[in-house]
Amino acid sequence: MKHRITICTSCRNKGTACRPGYELITRLRQAIAAAGDAIPEDFEISGVACMAGCSHPCTVAYHGTKKASYLFGDIDPGEDIDDLVTFARQYAYLQDGWCSSVDRPGKLHKSTLARIPAAIMAIEEDGVRAS
Repeated sequence: MKHRITICTSCRNKGTACRPGYELITRLRQAIAAAGDAIPEDFEISGVACMAGCSHPCTVAYHGTKKASYLFGDIDPGEDIDDLVTFARQYAYLQDGWCSSVDRPGKLHKSTLARIPAAIMAIEEDGVRAS
């Protein structure tokens, strides 16, 4: 199964020119690598120019094949790495990606901006996509 963590590189801390996404990418890559076998699946970690979470910098998304995706906001690269790594370990074990907010570690149970169901295309009996 393929897992990805996407981090906004455009988000700015309010009132500053600081863009914490780049620092977060570096720190999270190091922390995931250090976790080793504690995380049973590989996670590709990359940045993207904008995820429209501008009022909640820094935004982070978790995606998995055939899994619900999550968007978290107000993430601090200096304080929230452990929660992000813990969620990566948890997310790897969730077959469909669904978990309750109270099951998300630390700050992540309060900073969830969205949970997006896995994309499933409905096909009608005649083979035409339902819309």
